Amino acid sequence: MYEVVVPLTVRELVPEDLSGLGEPPSKVVAMRKELERAERGEIVYLAVCTPSGRPVGFGAADFMKPAGGATVYQLTVIEPLQSCGIGTVLIQALEERIRARGILFAELGVDDASTRPQRLYERLGYVVSGSETGAWDVDAPDGSVTRYETTITLLRKQL
Repeated sequence: MYEVVVPLTVRELVPEDLSGLGEPPSKVVAMRKELERAERGEIVYLAVCTPSGRPVGFGAADFMKPAGGATVYQLTVIEPLQSCGIGTVLIQALEERIRARGILFAELGVDDASTRPQRLYERLGYVVSGSETGAWDVDAPDGSVTRYETTITLLRKQL
């Protein structure tokens, strides 16, 4: 077996990145709105990139909620590179940004229908702190947009 080691960089996600992420149209619209929030300093939106500058993972931290903490969300790593450590790099970079603001804890949520990521979060020190209902728009195969509803398990980590 061959092994290739590729250095990664973490930088701010920028609007020019969005078209190359392979995300569905409704998510790109939502991401554009979040980038506007990043310009106002309400959130930080990071990209983990290969040497070419291409993002292979991205995620955000919302400094406005919950009170006294920050919400980590939209954590995504492109499918062929999942389980290679990119998610860990991304979460640690977001936690560094949260700590730099003097915020005491980070919180994130896991869709109960997709529990695989929860193992990573728990390995990184997050513990279950509750649950809530969640809903967001998703693109259907026919091009329409539907509303997805689920239960979210909340996890929290003291920083």
